[in-house]
Order: sequence, then structure tokens, then C-alpha cells
Amino acid sequence: MEILKFKAILICLIIINTAFAQNNARQTAFAKSYEFEKKTNYSAAIKEVKSGYDAKDYFSNIRLGWLLYLDKNYTESKKYYDKAIALKPYAIEARFGAIKPLSAIESWEKVTAHYLQILKIDPQNTTANYWLGVIYYNRKDYVNANKLFEKVVNLYPLDYDSIIMLAWTKLNLGKAADAKVLFNHALTIRPNDSSALSGLKLIK
Repeated sequence: MEILKFKAILICLIIINTAFAQNNARQTAFAKSYEFEKKTNYSAAIKEVKSGYDAKDYFSNIRLGWLLYLDKNYTESKKYYDKAIALKPYAIEARFGAIKPLSAIESWEKVTAHYLQILKIDPQNTTANYWLGVIYYNRKDYVNANKLFEKVVNLYPLDYDSIIMLAWTKLNLGKAADAKVLFNHALTIRPNDSSALSGLKLIK
């Protein structure tokens, strides 16, 4: 019985020491990668993270996704962000990360899908609401854009970007009175704003 206890303790110690060593190796690799990133030597930074890469490690996948994005290797960047998403499906940072390379290659349908998924997880996320609103606005889908911009403005009544986008959306929906109020609100936040002044000129 004592021998079995000793073996069990020994196995636990080996597991702990192995995990500790792996964690230290990752920290060292990440530290070096940060230094290379500061110098914009992204290939060297990528090499450091890959030196101890574990496909099941969320952090390494996120880090590689970011570095490959900076290195303009958008296809590979997306692959690592996808791996991170698979490991932690409710981590919205991985989805925001994946949006970067997808935006770079103008894959707007996939960008939209990620924003929608983020909003399923976090309905009040202002970044996702705003940028999905911008996508809808550019598609001239003013009804859906209006819903998203209104949500952001209700959360942040002094956010200029959301207010000006909501103002233009209201104008495109034919709601001139609402648009006028919002354009004037935008001018209060940002005096002499050219976008707000241009919008007011269109309202008779």
C-alpha cells in the first residue's frame, strides 16, 4: 500500500513539474515574441511562439493569429483564430481577432457572421453593434442599421460616431425630424462637424 501511495505521489509530482516547465517555456517564448513584435520583426516573433506550440493552447493560437495578421499573412492568421474559437467558443476576443484578417481580405459575409455570433454571446457589446451597423448601413439596409446604432446611442448618448451614423441612418429612412435632432446633438459634441452640417443642409 505504501509503495502505491509513493508511486501516486511521484506521478503527481512529475505531472506538476512537466506543467510548470511547459508554462515557463511558453512565458519565455511569449516574452521574446513581444520584443520582436516591438521591432516589427513579426516572422521572428512567430517563430518564437511556434517553437513550443501546442494546438490545444488557446493563448498560443490567439498570439499566432495576431502576429500573422501583423505579418499580413491573413489566411494563416484566420486559421489560428479559428482554432482559438474552437477551444473557447464563448471567448469573444478570439472572434474579434478573426474579424481583422477577414476584414483585410474583405470577406464581409464572414465578418458579419462573427459579429452576429458575438452579439448572441454579448448582446450589449457596443463594438460589435456599431461595426455591424456600419456594415448594414453600407449595404443600404437602414432598418437593421438603425436598430444597432440606436442600441449604442442608448448606452452611450455622447458617443459621436454612433450619433452621426444614427443621424444619417434616420435621414435615409426618411425620418428627417429625428435626423435633425441627432445632427444638432453631434454638433454639440463636435462643434462645426462637417458631416453633421452636411446632413442639416439636406433637411428642408
